[in-house]
Parts: sequence; structure tokens; C-alpha cells
Amino acid sequence: MDVLVLSGVLVLVVGGCVCVVWAARGGPRWVRAVAAVTLAVGELARKSGRSGGSRNSSSDD
Repeated sequence: MDVLVLSGVLVLVVGGCVCVVWAARGGPRWVRAVAAVTLAVGELARKSGRSGGSRNSSSDD
């Protein structure tokens, strides 16, 4: 079951990356929408990772 979930997540990630590249080359409207969502989710993941790391590093000082 875990393998199926991870495979699904991998397919979504790869599909999102393909849409980002395709949108950069002038793809259709739906591709640009998927690319925008992919970039937004990536930015949220990046910010959540940084906020946790900054709290840990400041508590170590």
C-alpha cells in the first residue's frame, strides 16, 4: 500500500515538473495552471522546511 502511495506522489511530482518546463516553452492554458500550482506547492514546501531549520539553529546557539 505504501508503495502505491509513494508511486502516486512520484507521478504527480514528475508530471508537475514536466508541466513547468512545458509552460516555460509556451504550453496551453491548462499546462500553465498546473505549473503555477506546482511552483506554489514547491514554494510552500521550501518555506516550511526553512522555518523549521531556522528555529532549530537558533535554539542551538
